Amino acid sequence: MVEGGNRRGLVFAVLVVILAVVGIYLTMWPDSGDGQQTPADPVGVSRTAPGSQAQVSAEPPRALATASNAPFDVYSYLPMTKQELAASADYAQRFTAAYGTFRYDEDPAAYGDRLRGYTTGEFADVLLRTLTSPGTVEANRAEEVVSVGTARVKEIRQIQNTSVVFVVTGSQKVTGKSGPTERTEDYAVTLIEVGADWRVHDLQPADSGQDGDDQPSQAGEAG
Repeated sequence: MVEGGNRRGLVFAVLVVILAVVGIYLTMWPDSGDGQQTPADPVGVSRTAPGSQAQVSAEPPRALATASNAPFDVYSYLPMTKQELAASADYAQRFTAAYGTFRYDEDPAAYGDRLRGYTTGEFADVLLRTLTSPGTVEANRAEEVVSVGTARVKEIRQIQNTSVVFVVTGSQKVTGKSGPTERTEDYAVTLIEVGADWRVHDLQPADSGQDGDDQPSQAGEAG
């Protein structure tokens, strides 16, 4: 009887071990959601399908610039008032229009004097040497050129305490022996404060990279 009891105890112990192993094995088969067990992935093996994008960890929300109805006075951040800026813009437009207005039968000195009224003395000398040169004057007379200029400010390129650079679009309606033509060009016009007024300090094609030169440069030919 003792021997039979020992045998039954041994069998019971073996069954306990087998059940424990089966329980551990079942825990390695995650539930697929349909009541069936699926085998767990081996350690180090990804469940991502080949060619699919790996899951990216969520990034923290970014701050966005949004429209605001709060009052914002841009002129309080500029080195000149709204009135001063408007006056300088009007000055740049009037000068550019005068630059594009001339006639073949007028005295070149009269044309030069009109422009000199807008410019610094230094820049006037540079400008007039080109615009009233004998070659330019003779070419305009031979073609009987009459040019009427208009201008409008396109953008503000630079603002400093005593200077401002505008990009001004100058348009010319030109008549002559070759027939009527229209010309349009963008100029970078630099103004500086002289006393209580403005003066044109430089004129360059807008695409030349001029940012408000300290020294005036050679101006292009009118006409």
